[in-house]
Amino acid sequence: MRLSPGKRKRLEAVSDSRGVIGALAIDQRDALRSLFSAESKIEKSLVPRERLEEFKSIVVRALSPHASAVLLEPEYGLHAAAQRASSSGLLMAYEISGYDPAVPFRFPRLLEHWSVRRLVDAGAQSIKVLLYYALSDPPEIQERKRVWVERVGSECAGCDVPFFLEIVPYEGGMDEKSPRFARSKPAILMSAMQEFSKERYGVDVLKVGVPVTMAYVEGSSASSGTFIHTRAEALDLFRNAAAVTTKPFLFLSAGVSNRAFNEALRMASEAGVHFCGVLCGRATWKEGVGVFVRGGANALQEWLENQGVQNMRSINESLKAATSWWENYPADE
Repeated sequence: MRLSPGKRKRLEAVSDSRGVIGALAIDQRDALRSLFSAESKIEKSLVPRERLEEFKSIVVRALSPHASAVLLEPEYGLHAAAQRASSSGLLMAYEISGYDPAVPFRFPRLLEHWSVRRLVDAGAQSIKVLLYYALSDPPEIQERKRVWVERVGSECAGCDVPFFLEIVPYEGGMDEKSPRFARSKPAILMSAMQEFSKERYGVDVLKVGVPVTMAYVEGSSASSGTFIHTRAEALDLFRNAAAVTTKPFLFLSAGVSNRAFNEALRMASEAGVHFCGVLCGRATWKEGVGVFVRGGANALQEWLENQGVQNMRSINESLKAATSWWENYPADE
């Protein structure tokens, strides 16, 4: 596979010198509002946007020096994007946060007042969209979602900017924290990774959760006491998921603790999986929301300089096992 010179240059801008992506994800919107709502004891809709913007800016200033890039969005993140370290690249999210529960099958939507070109004009060096994917979706819904991804891929190709596709497995009517879903998750993820690796979609990097739910892996520190997979079975699932794609892929933290995410990355390394990095969000800064709500900006800054930086360093230590996306996109001779 080959990347255009423009895409290669921009992908290098969000990677470290090894060609590994160690990115800080703080493009959360509805999820961040929920965290603020819980800590502030107010309705989500009453959380001031200025508080979200300030929080993102403080986090980016403190942690971007330890990240190869930052993932933000244009709704609350434009000021924060300008605060990042000069060594840190910029990915921008293009989808509307979450999904409309009134619309079946979690159909994705793009930000109405933005385009890939406008995001690039705002400084984006890569574009990310999130897609909910279920094997239980009717064929016509699966087809609509595929067309949607094709459109974004074509838009990114037209602007010569890398396209990151985030895949979030789900099944209608199933609790995603349940043992039942943990059994279904690997097959859903592998199906999506295989499908969207096809050239027609124009995806350059896949962004995925690990193929197992660590709470149901025997011996995991995140274990709930209910086991779905032995450690050996979990390692095989890591290998099987990696084998279905020819695209570089990175892991997202999916809201788990920093400890659980690092444990998952160690399992990926033990399985011999060639992942090209991480986009790590709440595992890095989630606890800082309560610190900010209770103590303000100075308290958050102090927490980030200590625990936040420690979280980043532990992730970066795990990234020593990552392999460059150059393996998938070798430079022309």
